[in-house]
Amino acid sequence: MRTVSSRVPASKNSSLGFTLTEVVISLAIAGLVFSGVMYGYVLTTDQAEWSCYSLAAHSLAMQGVEQARAAKWDPQAWPGIDDLGVTNFAQVSTLDVPVIAGNPTLATNYISISTVSIYPPLRELRSDCVWSLPYRKARLRGPFTNTVVTQRAADQ
Repeated sequence: MRTVSSRVPASKNSSLGFTLTEVVISLAIAGLVFSGVMYGYVLTTDQAEWSCYSLAAHSLAMQGVEQARAAKWDPQAWPGIDDLGVTNFAQVSTLDVPVIAGNPTLATNYISISTVSIYPPLRELRSDCVWSLPYRKARLRGPFTNTVVTQRAADQ
């Protein structure tokens, strides 16, 4: 019976282990992978924060349009009622996002109402919500604009 040994006989000049060059290169590769993961995490959280503010600004723009839609406008009535009017106005409101240390983020909502046609009576309602991300890291990001446009007929 013959047996085979899986051990390699060690010579005087060879040693088991890694060289310093192999260790440094593997640490460099591990550092690059780790920094890539962290950079991806930072980008993801920045995008999530931007999405939060954008959705809050869209909600604020929708509120402006709904306020204009709620105004009474009936030119067929006697006397004609026009609480809507053709006008432009602005509102400054806080965005509905979580605040840190009582520092709310303000947004300006520009609402414009214009006549599209007289017969049939039709008006365009436009709301532009202008907002910026909070001041951080010595830079101000923005301004950004969310816009909602709709049309409204009389007595609707």
